[in-house]
Amino acid sequence: MVNRPGDDRTVLLRLPTPPQRPTWADDPLDELAERLADVCGAAVHPDEIAAVLESDGLTHQQITTRYSRRDLFAIAEELYTRVPRRFPDPGPGPDPWRTSPWQCLLRGMLFGLPGLAYLLGAGLLPGRVTGLAASALVAWAWNQALAHRAYVRLAAGGRRAAARCLLLGAPAGVTAAAAAALAVSGAGAAPAFAAGEALYLAAATVLLVLGREQHLLIALVPTAAGAACIPLWHPGPVPVAVLLLATVAAAALSAVREIVRSLRTTSSAAPGTPRLTASVPYGLFGLAGGALTLMAPAAGRPAAVVLTLSMGVAEWLLYRYRSLTLTALRHSRTPWGFRLRAVGVLALCLTGYLAVLAAPALVTGVPPLPLLALGAALWVALLLQAAGIAWPSAVACLAAAVAEVALSGGANRGPGLLSPATAELAACGCATAVLLAVACTRMGRTTAHR
Repeated sequence: MVNRPGDDRTVLLRLPTPPQRPTWADDPLDELAERLADVCGAAVHPDEIAAVLESDGLTHQQITTRYSRRDLFAIAEELYTRVPRRFPDPGPGPDPWRTSPWQCLLRGMLFGLPGLAYLLGAGLLPGRVTGLAASALVAWAWNQALAHRAYVRLAAGGRRAAARCLLLGAPAGVTAAAAAALAVSGAGAAPAFAAGEALYLAAATVLLVLGREQHLLIALVPTAAGAACIPLWHPGPVPVAVLLLATVAAAALSAVREIVRSLRTTSSAAPGTPRLTASVPYGLFGLAGGALTLMAPAAGRPAAVVLTLSMGVAEWLLYRYRSLTLTALRHSRTPWGFRLRAVGVLALCLTGYLAVLAAPALVTGVPPLPLLALGAALWVALLLQAAGIAWPSAVACLAAAVAEVALSGGANRGPGLLSPATAELAACGCATAVLLAVACTRMGRTTAHR
């Protein structure tokens, strides 16, 4: 404390000045910037850095003495300027395409087990089964279109809306399929078997759409048990008919019960009912896929069995493709980079499915190339349909079916230009090439995975 010269009444307080940092010393702000690099790089405004510094307990004395800045905001602004912006990648979000492999395995069993009905009921079908094939084609086409429309109604209006759609559509499909068998074969055992087949397929469609796979599996127990007894004891016509009717009745009753239960639920507000024409390509694909599958045994007898049993793996790989492309979308920086990643994921999943098809084909002696061409065409077509790209799948598979019939001589029931195996390989190979081109183009867009 000193007296101001010339004035005895005034007292001047002189505070000690802070020590000055030598010019050659390192700036301690560099150390602070390095320590808070992640915070500063992710900040969008200096105030965010100031808040972190304040929460760390940085005092005004430290600011003025150690860092030689006037206040907290001066340090925050300088740190914001020094550290370049580097925003962290967002964490992985929820994956809507994650599914259980066991669920897909169950659905694969549901696709394969109905084939035991043909093995068990072979003695009930003497002679040609043209009517049965016609009924199956009509049922597959109708139920594919019905399932698409029911799934759309399920997403838009809930279980009640889907149940109303199934209640109207399933009986109509059974009637159409049974009428097709009757028109082709006339009266007899084949139309009766076809009617049971159509009723089962309609009930299976209802249960699968409404998520009751376990009920369908239980309904298949009588048929599976009867088929398992064939190596030891072949049941007569009456036990076979009882077992088959038990499966059909159990599936139909379960379907009716689920429809009634769903009709009692409340409907959610639906934005609008889609047009019926939106389900047409799905029905056409069901017709084409059924025709290609029915012609597969001509190229190799167990081919249809191998293809049917692989449907569970095919469905799981479809989910894996959507899941992996979603991950690729998060890690891609440019549209072209994402397209390359999407093509790589497509090649990986398709190769995995073809490997699953090739293994049993080599064991059973089925010519592998025609089966692989058919499997590839159907898998890529299903992938496009799952993404809402339905018309290319329907047109390509229909063209393949028509070409295979023409090349193998099935249209005039005489010798064709090519053997059945070569015709299947040529037709399905061309369809696969077309569908892969569509998939690489359309599925390589980011908008296809929203």
